[in-house]
Amino acid sequence: MTTSVTIFTSMTNPEERKDPWQEALDCYEELADEVLIIGDDFPEEFKWDYFGEIFQKAFNESEGDWVFRMDLDYFFHEDDIQEIRELLNKHSEYPAIAFPQYQFFTPDRYQLKTKICLALNKKKFPNIKLDGGGDLVLPTINNKLINVVDVPNSKIPIYQYDSTFRTKEIISKDRARFARAWFRQFGDYGNRGGPTPEEAFKAWYKMIEERYPKHTFRLNKDKHPVFMKERLKTLQKGQFGFDAFGLKGNTDRNLKHYLRGYKDKYL
Repeated sequence: MTTSVTIFTSMTNPEERKDPWQEALDCYEELADEVLIIGDDFPEEFKWDYFGEIFQKAFNESEGDWVFRMDLDYFFHEDDIQEIRELLNKHSEYPAIAFPQYQFFTPDRYQLKTKICLALNKKKFPNIKLDGGGDLVLPTINNKLINVVDVPNSKIPIYQYDSTFRTKEIISKDRARFARAWFRQFGDYGNRGGPTPEEAFKAWYKMIEERYPKHTFRLNKDKHPVFMKERLKTLQKGQFGFDAFGLKGNTDRNLKHYLRGYKDKYL
């Protein structure tokens, strides 16, 4: 029996926000039988749990046996499409499948950021909710988080191009908007800095400075998903992915970073 797949993603003013939206849709259409787009009417000011509300609505409306929630900067490699479909068939009794997330700040380096349950088995588990975790969007069943250690873990990576094409101005405005949404939900700004673009960007860049040394794995430009190869060639100074706003040439990595990266990826 053929397994059907739905992918849903959120898209709000993607040209203005410099999202690789067309590239992402081209990628998703290679895997999915159905691609749903949400977020075109996303409010400028909102409360954090709004993410979970619209994700849940998209999940409920998805017609596929398996449903993937993909951020617009998440990509599969074209060489992995067939194997992903085989995984869905193989693990049809599980509620989810976890995938490792390769996070890129500059196209030449990445780290294994996390493992995330992206493939959700709607056919067998239609009662899945997207309301868990600290961000209130991770999948749960009966109010219990679907833990990556309890489901099959694929070795097929998700390539995440985090803010790659955005400028400081775009990132500052976006992070401040998200910080205000976080404050409305939780009553504090946490590690998001504050409500202004200046405060939010400063907090975000501090996080980038801490993470970039952990990007110890290299990737040749020809090894990226085909959907992104041409777009990555267009990077210009002033866009984050060009040199991580100067960090590319000013970051030292020591043995500890390489050992930690190897452990996270392979052990």
